[in-house]
Amino acid sequence: MVNRRLDVQKENDVSAAPRPILPTPALASERLALLSRLTDGLPPADLYWISAWTAALAAQATRVVLPASASTEAVNAATGERLTVLYGSQTGNSRRVAERLAERAMAAGLDVRLLRTGVYPLRELVQERHLALVISSQGDGDPPDDAIGFVEFLTGKRAPRLPQLKFSVMGLGDSSYPKYCAVSRRLDARFAELGAQRFAALGEADVDFEAPCTSWSDGVLEKVRETLGASPAPATNLRAVALHAVGSVLHSREKPFAAEVLDNQRIVSRDSTREVRHLELSLQGSGLRYEPGDALGVWPRNPPALVDDYLRLLRLDGEQEVAHDGRRLPLSRWLAQERELTRLSRPLLAAHAAASGDAELARVLEPEQREALARLLDTHQPIDLLRRHPVDWNAEQLVAALRPLTPRLYSIASSTKAVGEDEVHLTVAVVGYHAHGSGHLGAASSFLAAAGDDVRVPVFVEPNERFRLPADHGRDIVMIGPGTGVAPFRAFVQERQAVGATGRNWLFFGNRHFAQDFLYQAEWQQALKDRALHRLDLAFSRDVAVSSGPHMDVREFARDSHKVYVQHRIREHGRELYAWLRDGAHLYVCGDATRMARDVHEALVDVAIAHGGLSAEDARAWLAELLQEGRYARDVY
Repeated sequence: MVNRRLDVQKENDVSAAPRPILPTPALASERLALLSRLTDGLPPADLYWISAWTAALAAQATRVVLPASASTEAVNAATGERLTVLYGSQTGNSRRVAERLAERAMAAGLDVRLLRTGVYPLRELVQERHLALVISSQGDGDPPDDAIGFVEFLTGKRAPRLPQLKFSVMGLGDSSYPKYCAVSRRLDARFAELGAQRFAALGEADVDFEAPCTSWSDGVLEKVRETLGASPAPATNLRAVALHAVGSVLHSREKPFAAEVLDNQRIVSRDSTREVRHLELSLQGSGLRYEPGDALGVWPRNPPALVDDYLRLLRLDGEQEVAHDGRRLPLSRWLAQERELTRLSRPLLAAHAAASGDAELARVLEPEQREALARLLDTHQPIDLLRRHPVDWNAEQLVAALRPLTPRLYSIASSTKAVGEDEVHLTVAVVGYHAHGSGHLGAASSFLAAAGDDVRVPVFVEPNERFRLPADHGRDIVMIGPGTGVAPFRAFVQERQAVGATGRNWLFFGNRHFAQDFLYQAEWQQALKDRALHRLDLAFSRDVAVSSGPHMDVREFARDSHKVYVQHRIREHGRELYAWLRDGAHLYVCGDATRMARDVHEALVDVAIAHGGLSAEDARAWLAELLQEGRYARDVY
């Protein structure tokens, strides 16, 4: 364990000596050393198995590439007997559903190709014969970032006629949002409009997605097997073995690792109005590995005081055994570890309105009351509903009405090259506020804030393929991360310093107050001195900088009514930013999706107009192209 003090008022040294990668004809020396360590001492049988397994993993991403003169018969021979499974995922749920479908299809003897929409070669769509798509809807009916290009192509004028295609779409969403599963509905209708034929009906799944996704997958497999005439695959089906091995890792979302807390400290000043904590967790013995840009999934436990409030308010016995969905547990455990107590959902609101007969609640659920519903869901927890609109739920009804507890994803704030493979760091903003006459806490953040030496945190790694550093270490990168959105960029800078990257690193950071909320201030100061960070531009919304420049200095800040955010800094330094992007820099944005990400995107549009001479339409098209190329990546939530 590397024990560091991260007090914002004190300097510390987290710099690591650069370790340049020495390339070999096949693998970089660092990766080759890791591979040698992993395979050292293994018998030939195991080595042959690993060889087959890695070849099978590579085959998953293999694309069919046909010469321009290929005949229709050749195209059909190459693609007609294959099921292509695509996914567009923001948080990993759609990816998991797609992986399970692909694994089951392979075990059934089908030839399967699994790809995310962001890397799918659009030119091959006209060649496809059997396609299953799993895709989520975000916010106001938007596609995941890695699916934007796919959706725009399919719904645009360049989409080809697809009379040869049989397809099925599975949509994941949250019924608490007005445009529930809007993307999947749109794509399902568009495929049909282009002449494709459904081999399984459109599937839709709410936050509790496991059962409906399994049902949809059953229907897809039944129809595809009928069409392709597949039979159960032999035990030597290498790609099936590969996916099975991937899905059977020691620890995963379904089998989280109980991580020891190595360090847990506040990293804002004592007089800050917000609490932000830095956590260091041990992954020793877990087998979990991560890369910069990945997220750590945390299975939270609800605040004990909140569980007591539910029991007291509803006059229920926490020791009462409750059977639900094939399991029997004490009510207190259902409430503490299995059900969502801090997030109000539309289904719960509807159930509560029906049980209470409350006309006010019923009115909010009407279609024309979308804004009122969104406001209610955003500002209330379920306990507020119970207090304001009493219902005598019994234990069984309560467990059935509440949604299953879901894991929270936190951007990883460390690089294994700096902290070691057995450690992972998080930056956690603790949710705590007073509303409707009582205090409110966030489930995961309060759980993590209180985690000490006697607590084990259930965790898993959620890969984020969309949010990766450029493979070319000579590329410049621009990072925009206000608040705790800066977490992955701490990992990025650590990684780039450790590998000896020659590209420049530019960070935009924002928060409320310079003196109170400058997260990792000492580390950024040291990174600037070490030239691991080449430029740092700051925006503190409750302070206004007297001066601004390419290097961060301790400066005077004056109180002003005008609030400055990162998007203001982007416009202020637009000429330099556009030059970096024009010359090939990669751009990353992390943080709030509802306001910050949209405001930053609009600022980038303005920069392209002002300094690139583009029209508004061309500026948006340019950013869409950067997204499609992977040079503009967002990790927003």
